[in-house]
Amino acid sequence: MNDREPKVLLDGLVFPEGPRWRDGRLWFSDMHSQRVMAVDTLGKSETIVEVPNNPSGLGWLPDGRLLVVSMNDRKLMRLEASGLVEVADLADIATFHCNDMVVDSMGRAYIGNFGFDFYTGQAPALAKLAMITPQGVATVVAEDLMFPNGTVITPDGKTLIIAETGGLRLTAFEVADDGSLSNRRVWAQLDAPPDGICLDAEGCIWFAVPLDPGAFVRVAEGGEVIERIVLEDRGGYACMLGGPEGKTLFLLEARGSEPTKVKPGNGRIRIVEVDVPRAGLP
Repeated sequence: MNDREPKVLLDGLVFPEGPRWRDGRLWFSDMHSQRVMAVDTLGKSETIVEVPNNPSGLGWLPDGRLLVVSMNDRKLMRLEASGLVEVADLADIATFHCNDMVVDSMGRAYIGNFGFDFYTGQAPALAKLAMITPQGVATVVAEDLMFPNGTVITPDGKTLIIAETGGLRLTAFEVADDGSLSNRRVWAQLDAPPDGICLDAEGCIWFAVPLDPGAFVRVAEGGEVIERIVLEDRGGYACMLGGPEGKTLFLLEARGSEPTKVKPGNGRIRIVEVDVPRAGLP
């Protein structure tokens, strides 16, 4: 158990998701306010770009250009000086809203999707994972995933691990030189649904639990729970390790995720210092 008390870094958000640590700041999507934001460790924030169809996963090409998942229209966008431009349309792959993303060292983006209309109570359906090259070529690299969500890549670039929210598990794949995935296996079966995830230098994964109330859990390969931060009145939706030494755990929390019900103040970001720093991607 973690007896360290997280402190609020940024409040008044609508629904924070997709956190990434880069250039001394936490970048994230305030999804239902249609904007990508960044905040430093003192709580100073700014809006980077507005995304009309709701931003989700974030990442960067090797040349430093920002990639943004546009959820509702199922597109990958790239931020240029002139604004957002389309990289790829994933409507033929994604069967509902696109969500989280990890971008590898070559600039290849791996993007999941809900698989079904989660908000209206549609029956769950399996989803595909897409890989998009920097040139905008999209291919399916994994199928039959139960609500693919947060995703990480190990420091050697050889293993991709993805949260299957609907399967209560973390699933690993081997990554080939061309970015294709193979040798699927269960990395950890969990006691709660995982949403956003991040990887640390001991090979453990922190995952967010989007329940009411939720939690943030550190788990080892095989499923052993090492640490748990329990929430009182909110769900955990994503987490990221960052800060000057990579030991600041950013906790993205919200009271709910229903787009028609959320408003400013529904979401916040808290921080807590942990013992093991970040590793791998993102």
